[in-house]
Amino acid sequence: MKKKTQRHAIAAWVFKTLVKFFLVLVSLTLLQVAVFKYVNPPFTVNMVWERLRHQWFDAPYVVPAYEWRNLSDISPHLKQAVIAAEDQRFLTHHGFDFQEIKIVLTQAMEGKPPRGASTITMQAARSVFMPATRNFVRKLGEAWYTLFMELIWDKSRILEMYLNTVDWGTGIVGAQAGAHRYFKTTAAGLTRDQAALMAAVLPSPHKWSPVNPTPYVKKRQQRILAYMPNMPLL
Repeated sequence: MKKKTQRHAIAAWVFKTLVKFFLVLVSLTLLQVAVFKYVNPPFTVNMVWERLRHQWFDAPYVVPAYEWRNLSDISPHLKQAVIAAEDQRFLTHHGFDFQEIKIVLTQAMEGKPPRGASTITMQAARSVFMPATRNFVRKLGEAWYTLFMELIWDKSRILEMYLNTVDWGTGIVGAQAGAHRYFKTTAAGLTRDQAALMAAVLPSPHKWSPVNPTPYVKKRQQRILAYMPNMPLL
């Protein structure tokens, strides 16, 4: 009887501890996301992670170029281009595009090459709050932050955060840095063709270049240009 009582006491303690941990995690996440609804991040978690990797493991490091631009100061062509390229149902889903996920799973079962189903919200969560590691924990964290971002931010803020923090190549963070590095212009000054090229390389910005596009990148650019007139302007 005494052992049974002890087991119940231990189980109750474990349960209470887990509940407290969960509540603390929710509170901290809510605080982070709520703050960034109004405050533009001076850096991202991944910027810190890359610096720490350099210091701890002597990994290659390039000081990132990063200049925040309000959504109104970013070319409308780029806004349409990234939605066309990355998340055409951006305005209609709530962070997770289950229609796209279903397509990806079906293709995977048919043996077709795998492709991502990340939405712009998920990518923004990854860019701002998570290090650039490739593991299950990061995917779980990405989904976790996506829930709160969709709850607290509107779509304009999500797109603004995405365009300012997305990885556009080695040492290139966000639209302003990308526009300057690739086309010697500002995020506001990007043309339709330039914007489509920048969006075309987003799936692999360290492999592809907007200024030296491969035939595949050019093909992606043309497809994006065809979709852009039907994309919303935020």
